[in-house]
Amino acid sequence: MKLSNWTKLFLAAFCFGIAIVGFMLKLPSGFRHIDKELHSLFYFIAAAFLNILFANRKLFRHLLIFVALYLFGAGIEYAQAYSNRFFRSRIHGRYDPEDVQANLNGLLAFSALWIVVMAIAFLFRKARPTVAVNKTDLR
Repeated sequence: MKLSNWTKLFLAAFCFGIAIVGFMLKLPSGFRHIDKELHSLFYFIAAAFLNILFANRKLFRHLLIFVALYLFGAGIEYAQAYSNRFFRSRIHGRYDPEDVQANLNGLLAFSALWIVVMAIAFLFRKARPTVAVNKTDLR
């Protein structure tokens, strides 16, 4: 399914709007013991989502998405800490460098998988024999 660039941008902005709201709220108590794993999983999935939408097997775009997501994660952590001073009721905890590290772990895990998949795709494209087609053979 081909999507226009505007549709891709809208879809990404919509999903990240939901993510911002989700990260700004306190995690329900039933999930607090797996907070770091959830951070890693979210950033793995976010990297996969954005790479599928925008990277098209291009290393520079992959790196740009990696850096943007890392900065997004650090920014969210700072926003969580700031929100406690801005709102009277605490809606979230504090800045947690371990969360930023968990975000990075998810990004690194996806990048490792992405590199392996791209290398395999590259090798299969190189190994595929090229067949010359003669116009007379098509009749």
